[in-house]
Amino acid sequence: MTTVRITRTALTRGTLAALSGLLAGFAALTVAELVSTAVRPEASPVTAVGGAAIDRTPAGVKDWAIRNFGENDKFVLQLGIVVTLALFAVAVGLLALRHRRTGSAAVLAFGVVGAASAVSRPDSTGVVDGLPSLAGTAAGAILLYVLVGTLTRPRRIAGEESAGEEQDDEGGWDRRGFLIAATAAAAASTAAGAVGRTLNGRSAQDAVASREAVTLPTPASPARPTPAGAQLRVPGLPPFTTPNDKFYRVDTALVIPKVDANSWRLRIHGEGVRQDLEFTYQDLLNRPLIEREITLCCVSNEVGGPYIGHARWIGVRLADLLKEAGVKPPSRGGKADQIIARSVDGMTLGTPVEDVMDGRDAMLAVGMNGEPLPFVNGFPVRMLVPGLYGYVSACKWIEDIELTTFDTYDAYWVKREWAREAPIKTQSRIDTPKPFGRPEAGTVMVAGVAWAQHRGIEKVEIRVDDGPWRPAQLAEQDTVDTWRQWSYPWKATPGGHTLTVRATDRTGEVQTEKRTKTVPDGASGWHSVVVTVD
Repeated sequence: MTTVRITRTALTRGTLAALSGLLAGFAALTVAELVSTAVRPEASPVTAVGGAAIDRTPAGVKDWAIRNFGENDKFVLQLGIVVTLALFAVAVGLLALRHRRTGSAAVLAFGVVGAASAVSRPDSTGVVDGLPSLAGTAAGAILLYVLVGTLTRPRRIAGEESAGEEQDDEGGWDRRGFLIAATAAAAASTAAGAVGRTLNGRSAQDAVASREAVTLPTPASPARPTPAGAQLRVPGLPPFTTPNDKFYRVDTALVIPKVDANSWRLRIHGEGVRQDLEFTYQDLLNRPLIEREITLCCVSNEVGGPYIGHARWIGVRLADLLKEAGVKPPSRGGKADQIIARSVDGMTLGTPVEDVMDGRDAMLAVGMNGEPLPFVNGFPVRMLVPGLYGYVSACKWIEDIELTTFDTYDAYWVKREWAREAPIKTQSRIDTPKPFGRPEAGTVMVAGVAWAQHRGIEKVEIRVDDGPWRPAQLAEQDTVDTWRQWSYPWKATPGGHTLTVRATDRTGEVQTEKRTKTVPDGASGWHSVVVTVD
């Protein structure tokens, strides 16, 4: 009986030790959240460690994550971090039951990792970014030491004191002390987390208010009306203009920056700049604005993938700002051949100066589809360069433009195996019928989109199985910077079939059949779908 009782007690103490580790981990995170309000929200350990993990992840792994998890890749990463922390906390709790000081020291060690991650981030403001992680784990280590102390503290049992008997570590522990300490810790940690989230939320409220107060001026150079024939009436086709809330998102930000437009500033400086310039948000709104239809595409878009969208953008011509700063393109003797655009979260994108100043509608956008940029799409200001993949042109939350050379500086993605320059490849996609669809025999409308920004689409062709290429019917082209819808009435016969599409741009370049991965400069190949006709 004594052996059974001791075994059950040991099992209970082990379970409570694991719970102690979880409570210590929870306290560490919530205290860190509270302390981050005095530093900045991005310095919290989960965000800092997650961001550091993203920075150190090989390009192929990132591409795999985007391909398999899509826009949920950041949620999966954060969930993985939380699960890992929970398992670590359980292990530390069990360790502390046997080695109390060592377990508490392990919590502190994780704080050092979190602090190092925060300080090493591209947007770090210095060593102060490490304070939330250090303060949080200090609180967690102290709590673990206290909680485990109640599980290892011997106590005398009533009725046995006269015999001088005392429970050993297996049989005696302070149940009441553990319950009081654990309950108090859970309550205090929950309160700390709630206060931290509230205070961090207040800084975001100023940004939200600044966006709500924006009234976009009438552009001095408005876009022409979208041609009525640009949108085909074929079920299954995406709308020509992508709604803001449906626009794709691919970036490295675990926390979407909430920037107050009233305090936002943009600096232009660097090689070949005659005079450094600084602009406020209102400065940009006061300038002559252009409005343009531009389709954006992510370099992580697989053949037939979803990471492409179209919008009507309002902004300031970037070339005009560069000219005011005295910048010349290399073709005219300019010293700089690369623009480094920096985001408020430390992201850097490198763009050829020549492309920005060759007459295309490169802009610093302030509006999207008739409203101020949504936060997720870069409010208050983002950069756009038609014809280039986003990773070399579409800097969101931009705050700095530095003129330099490709030989001098490698931007974020270039350091991670991606190409320095990346014009968008001529591509096409079948949107309907869907892969493995079962249309009925007869006339089946095959339809989709094709794109070759800054060159335009000249022709789209469809092939059924191994048959000849047939011309598709093209929707009206809006501009060379937009995608183009197409359709093909297919006389479908029963059985399995493979439908393949290819496009030709206005330079005469035919979409290549050769399949390549997204790394280093975008995927290529023909898109096909397999269907079974009933």
